[in-house]
Amino acid sequence: MSLKHRLIPVLLLQNGLLVRSEEFRLHQIIGNPLNEVQRFNEWNVDELIYLDITTDDVYDVGRNDHKVKRTEGAPAVLAAVSAHCFMPLTWGGRIKSVDDMWRCIENGADKVAINTSAVDSPSLITEGANRFGSQAIVVSIDVSGDSSTGWRVITEGGARATDLEPAAWAKEVEDRGAGELLLQHVERDGAGEGYDVELIREVSGAVSIPVIACSGVGRYEHYVEGIEAGAAAVAAANIWHFKELSDRGGKRALAKAGIDVRL
Repeated sequence: MSLKHRLIPVLLLQNGLLVRSEEFRLHQIIGNPLNEVQRFNEWNVDELIYLDITTDDVYDVGRNDHKVKRTEGAPAVLAAVSAHCFMPLTWGGRIKSVDDMWRCIENGADKVAINTSAVDSPSLITEGANRFGSQAIVVSIDVSGDSSTGWRVITEGGARATDLEPAAWAKEVEDRGAGELLLQHVERDGAGEGYDVELIREVSGAVSIPVIACSGVGRYEHYVEGIEAGAAAVAAANIWHFKELSDRGGKRALAKAGIDVRL
């Protein structure tokens, strides 16, 4: 009996506010993270992923009741979000140690996502898995390039290229104890032209842990392409902000294609 495929919104936070992204470079403020999680509680999504892409230490979720103050930072935002979130919650961004992981879990995250710190200190994957269990450790793999020119893993929000090849890095990540992968493609971010299905196929074929496909969704049928390429779950960011009832549209497209999802 196979597991149902999941549909997951990815929400980007910059300085405590929700933003939409294009190619990891252009960011447009679109709202309040607390309002958004309350909306998703009423929708039929399976999980939520929040990625904090803040590069300084200024946080302000725009609340007028001052329950989350500007100086309290990411843990306070996470705590406020998790208090209203009634589904599995993954939190990523600026996590550099096991203590940082614990701080996220202590403030309500069910899983933590690491990216640059995993590349810079691969032992952190194993340390986190040993402390919290593999199911709590998600490694986010950001990729640039294409099948003809070659893919390469990039870090620091798309600012630093590495010599790592995505499938080989994914396999190493699995061997080091990660329980799940979040696969993102820089050039497809915000483009709405669909996933890089060849990349998904190559990475998912190299590992046995679940791969969450992300980057490029512009219509619901793109979710189907991601699952058919081998992803265990499909994720997107921008489509959730600009289409009402995106959960139902996405789930219907998947079910219509014969993909087993939670309706």
